[in-house]
Amino acid sequence: MKTLKILVGVAFIIAISAFAIDKVSVSKADDGYVIGDTATDFKLKNIDDSFISLADYKEAKGFIVIFTCNHCPYSVAYEDRIIELDKMFKVKGYPVIAINPNNPKAYPDDSFDNMKVRAKEKGFTFPYLFDDGQKIYPQYGATKTPHVYVLEKTSEGNMVRYIGAIDNNYKDASSANDKYVEDAVNALLKGEKVPVEITKAIGCSIKA
Repeated sequence: MKTLKILVGVAFIIAISAFAIDKVSVSKADDGYVIGDTATDFKLKNIDDSFISLADYKEAKGFIVIFTCNHCPYSVAYEDRIIELDKMFKVKGYPVIAINPNNPKAYPDDSFDNMKVRAKEKGFTFPYLFDDGQKIYPQYGATKTPHVYVLEKTSEGNMVRYIGAIDNNYKDASSANDKYVEDAVNALLKGEKVPVEITKAIGCSIKA
């Protein structure tokens, strides 16, 4: 009888452990990347009709991946700052890779053709990719436009080092005194720890 109780107890512990592991796994899949994760590469269509992947950037030290779009007022407010980030850090090995995660059927302003128009109007200096089928943004865990992921290229892959907002004032660039992305990349370039690794992304919800 005692042996039976022990066996039942062991089976219960195993069942609970399996449930806990499964729960963590599902949570990880639902929530996307966390700091220290390795980001999976992608191959998405750019506004020049070519296909872009992170592997194409052989000399890059990392990437500033920004989920953004045409119509969102927050994204529009940050466009000039995104261009400046690309100009500032592309030459240092951290180019901007912008991705439109929205479903154009839900929001026609974010269609691929309109992406081309917007990029030309603003003079985007970076790739502007279309997440066709919305397969990439859920992997990252992006929920807003804009939503930023700073990746560092390492021997183990592209490691996630920062997740969140570009800075702390979407309304006015000159009033932003916490420049999260800029500070993160500068720290990585110096071989230092990113000072603020996670912030809350402020923007429009991604349209599924």
